Amino acid sequence: MKILNKCIILLVMLVLIVSLTGCENGKNTANNSNSTSSSNSSASNSSNSKNSSSNDKNITREKAEETDYVANAEKQVALPNKGETIAVMHIKNYGDIKIKFFKDVAPKAVENFITHAKDGYYNGLAFHRVIENFMIQSGDPTGTGAGGESIWGKDFEDEFSLDVVPYRGALCMANRGANTNGSQFFIEQAGYDENTVKMLEQYGYPQKLIEAYKTYGGSMHLFLVHTVFGQVIEGMDVVDKIASTETNSSDKPVEDVVIESIDIMEY
Repeated sequence: MKILNKCIILLVMLVLIVSLTGCENGKNTANNSNSTSSSNSSASNSSNSKNSSSNDKNITREKAEETDYVANAEKQVALPNKGETIAVMHIKNYGDIKIKFFKDVAPKAVENFITHAKDGYYNGLAFHRVIENFMIQSGDPTGTGAGGESIWGKDFEDEFSLDVVPYRGALCMANRGANTNGSQFFIEQAGYDENTVKMLEQYGYPQKLIEAYKTYGGSMHLFLVHTVFGQVIEGMDVVDKIASTETNSSDKPVEDVVIESIDIMEY
């Protein structure tokens, strides 16, 4: 399975580099679960898709090459301004995770998460999929990875931008393919990996994106594949602790890791 995952990640990188450096319409890859069920939501094992998101048509080769990823990354991980809306996720027996949002970049994803949080939708839900050095995933009332829905009762479209990247600590939408966002989300936990740098260099990723990755880590194969709509500003030690918990063969924690509640407040 590990070898298969690496092969799929490599395939995604090959497709994604076309999006960043040569595709006229900036078409992106979509994500599928590693489960045999196509209904499962997942943050890994991506495959090709001909579907474009609502805004990825504006992502061109020129814009990708001109983007200052280093400056954008500094802004992405910076503390929010006083008065900005943040979420405080209370994890039973683990601690709190504080998150800021990117409303200007992903307004629908932010509205969906905040509304669900205020309504108590996420209260009592477990992190049903945890992979150390990758991510922790939750937001499914069924706990199977196949459930959950948006506040609109239907899937909503991806919201992609060159301004935000799935660096370590990024809050992203999980889905089962392009434009199939519901209630599930994941938090990036991966750090810097030298092998990833070599692949990014080999396939011609923008140099500033590589520089930013060297500083902030994350999962570059998910860039422009999953909507990034927030960033952990405090509590990465809690994320790391969750990521290191014992899991079964399906990447589900042996002992439930539960979201007690999520408070939405001003910073």
